[in-house]
Amino acid sequence: MGTVHVVGAGLAGLSAAVALAESGARVVLHEAAKQAGGRCRSYYDPALGLTLDNGNHLLLSGNADALGFLKTVGAPADALVGPDEAAFDFADLATGERWRLRPNAGRLPWWVMSPSRRVPGTKARDYLAPLGILRAASGKAEGAGGTIGAHMTCDGDLYRRLWHPVLLAALNTEPRDSDVGLAARILRETLGAGGKACRPLVAVEGLSYAFVDPALRYLTARGCEIRFGRRLRGLDLGEGRAGQLLFADGPEALGPEDRIVLALPPWVAREVLPGLLAPVEFRSIVNAHFALTPKPGSPLLLGVVNSLTEWLFAYPDRYSVTISGADRLLDVPREDLARQIWSEIATLCDLAPELPSWQIVKEKRATFAATPAEAARRPGAETAYANLVLAGDWTATGLPSTIEGAIRSGQTAARALRAGSVAPAGTRLRGAA
Repeated sequence: MGTVHVVGAGLAGLSAAVALAESGARVVLHEAAKQAGGRCRSYYDPALGLTLDNGNHLLLSGNADALGFLKTVGAPADALVGPDEAAFDFADLATGERWRLRPNAGRLPWWVMSPSRRVPGTKARDYLAPLGILRAASGKAEGAGGTIGAHMTCDGDLYRRLWHPVLLAALNTEPRDSDVGLAARILRETLGAGGKACRPLVAVEGLSYAFVDPALRYLTARGCEIRFGRRLRGLDLGEGRAGQLLFADGPEALGPEDRIVLALPPWVAREVLPGLLAPVEFRSIVNAHFALTPKPGSPLLLGVVNSLTEWLFAYPDRYSVTISGADRLLDVPREDLARQIWSEIATLCDLAPELPSWQIVKEKRATFAATPAEAARRPGAETAYANLVLAGDWTATGLPSTIEGAIRSGQTAARALRAGSVAPAGTRLRGAA
């Protein structure tokens, strides 16, 4: 194998580059921005005087690919922080109730028999509702099983207090409209695997500290060349091969043994790779940050129902809130959002109502819409071009748009290149229109 050009230094591209470098390949990593990480990076916000993540992200102890990636790149021991057992704090802003969901470690879910471990007011039999999701998705391709709403009752206290917030956070799409197969995979790899796979983990020191910086150090130590400020404008595509990478600052010719991992957002990938069938609908996420040190003993993560706030993170130097499926909030003035969210935090945490320094981050195309139609548009890693594969959380990973999915996609792309698993010259792109 000659040089592998990885285009895009988000987590998918970093994952592909790390896997290839680990196998001894010569890797050149190209990134349009001035820094790596894509949607999972940290940056200094001068308005708050704090380092923030581009978005708040929760991982779980069952995210084997993400944890394996951290181990490979030598991430610091404190890269991810969380409780010693699976435990999730919740609050109902309307009633003032609080509870802690505590799945037991093993696969047999005896925890649902214990009122102290489950959602208040629910019965053990209520937790059978997701079985419809698992049955509907069995043996089905992505997008072929229909919606969650067609296979699970999407109402009632347990849905409102557990399944809706958990599925919305995982899918970033209204659950009743979301693809049942994506939901089933999430459930199988988390709650279905027992509490040992559900321990919440947060990059308290930042996503760059946890994922990006260690990966860059790992790649640099193995001779990987990293080129920032290189925006891909197109590809010189011949019969069954890509001949050149057409960057804004000039073309990059490819030798006969050189290959490409295209790890770009789907809307960019579709521009440079004509005929690619990829997601075209997206969902937004809104993150809010408030420069106030949380009270001692505040839960690192708090799920909130009956509120605009969905997940409240208590970082050492700030409160941060994540709101998923937030298209409805894109046109709401930022200060109005800040005031409403802070009012909820002040009530939840018994804080003064005066608004501290704040920042609102609206990410319009945070993830692909996790509907059956969009799930069916996700391509595999292989393309019609013998020296070109795809990576990205929007490819057919079996997971929604998550850190775990992004890292898994990069590893899949690297395996495809190593195995020579590519389509024959002259064939159409998988899923091409």
